[in-house]
Amino acid sequence: MNTDLDAEVLLVEDDPNDAELVRRALKRGGTVSSVAHVQDGVEALDYLHGRGEFAARRGRALPRVVLLDLKLPKLTGLEVLREIRAHADLRRQVVVMLTSSREERDLRAAYESGVNSYVVKAVNFEELMESLSRLAQYWLKVNQQPIPAKS
Repeated sequence: MNTDLDAEVLLVEDDPNDAELVRRALKRGGTVSSVAHVQDGVEALDYLHGRGEFAARRGRALPRVVLLDLKLPKLTGLEVLREIRAHADLRRQVVVMLTSSREERDLRAAYESGVNSYVVKAVNFEELMESLSRLAQYWLKVNQQPIPAKS
């Protein structure tokens, strides 16, 4: 687990192999300079709120984008998303659901809970790299966001 305290991207992924592939794909694209990785929903909220093992983050800028897996231990991606949207300091946080689920009910629930984008992970590394490169390019370079609030 990488706990970069000032990461541009927070990756919330419990599968270490998927996490490594996503990190490599993001870095290879050249748009993302730093990725923090946490493995479950509780760690994700602790990172964003700057509490627990991430207390040193308190007062620092939020990541520009959270890449959130749907099926996580402790708290699901949907539960994390709902907590983010319910918290005044986090509700504008960009959250992209990055998942292997193509289930219509998951897609619908994510958008109803306030996700900014829903991306199905490609199984081929080159396709994954291309889609993550485009995703990072859009959310970090093209999309205009307010200056991130400090948590």
